[in-house]
Amino acid sequence: MGNIFGHLFRITTWGESHGGGVGVVVEGCPPRLPLTEADIQPDLNRRRPGQSKIVSPRKEPDHVEILSGTFEGLTLGSPICMWVKNEDARPEAYTEMAEKFRPSHADYTYWAKYGIRNWQGGGRASARETVGRVAAGAIAKKILRLHFGVEVLACVIQVHRIQAQVDVERVKFKEIESNIVRCPDTAAAEKMVRAIERARRQGNSLGGIVLGIARGVPPGWGEPVFDRLQADLAKGMMSLPAAKGFDIGSGFDCVRYTGLTHNDPFRMKGGRVRTLSNRSGGVQGGISNGETIYFRVAFKPTATVMHEQPTVDVRGHNTTLKGRGRHDPCVLPRAVPLVEAMTALVLVDHALRHQAQCGPWLGKTGRPA
Repeated sequence: MGNIFGHLFRITTWGESHGGGVGVVVEGCPPRLPLTEADIQPDLNRRRPGQSKIVSPRKEPDHVEILSGTFEGLTLGSPICMWVKNEDARPEAYTEMAEKFRPSHADYTYWAKYGIRNWQGGGRASARETVGRVAAGAIAKKILRLHFGVEVLACVIQVHRIQAQVDVERVKFKEIESNIVRCPDTAAAEKMVRAIERARRQGNSLGGIVLGIARGVPPGWGEPVFDRLQADLAKGMMSLPAAKGFDIGSGFDCVRYTGLTHNDPFRMKGGRVRTLSNRSGGVQGGISNGETIYFRVAFKPTATVMHEQPTVDVRGHNTTLKGRGRHDPCVLPRAVPLVEAMTALVLVDHALRHQAQCGPWLGKTGRPA
């Protein structure tokens, strides 16, 4: 049940970290969308391990193959199945974990729930599961871009205590991809890289914050009460491995304002309703207001550290465990395409839901066209 995400645009991810492969089934993609592996691969390349000196050295090419749902380069409207083969699995690095629970991993909780677990790299709980999300997210981003003019971006704005300055209205994809930490503030990026390298040498890890951005979202996307747009974005982000916090717009900083200073006043501009500020983060009452959507996702330091730590074994005995294997000293650089993917999946689902209920007769102003 927990492997399915979305309503009208729905994905089911499958596979384990050290199994034969990982993938996704996408349902609800509109027909006649131009789609080949070349549309998917760039985002998978940004997610894959081994891409730089500050991420996991596991060597996975992550070549995607579309198994169904397309014909002659166009989507059919039927389920799209995509898979990526696991080529550099090393289960022997996890032998000790068969008997011992890794601190702050899902080893114990999976065992407590199911009475069985795949201890090779964490199995289903591994971040390798996100291959399917990114592949599906690439389709969602293409739909948003071609049919709705929506741009989805994400970037690193903090690693440990190092903070970057980023303008959500002006930051560009090229600036984000200009360095290996995916931070468009070059001065901050250099400090971040040095901090991550230092943590790796010390056998330690660092956390940080990813900024998610969606520009060009029209007013009206989202649902009232339980399916508020920000609630679905929060669910999508908090479902990501290592995610520990989410806020949108002014977020937790809203407590520093008064109602008078926090409000986003309305004005007509260019023939449509605009706001003079954007502390709402582009969403009000759970529905998009036409301004840029922006939010922050906090990621914890990678749980695997190369130091001896107290733990418990499967027989209930106190013991110790030292981290082994190939792990990211900081998940942030590879988390950027994950945040983009989940953002796109939420938005395209709500776009289709909005069209299904309200139809094309509502213009971009939110009024009958």
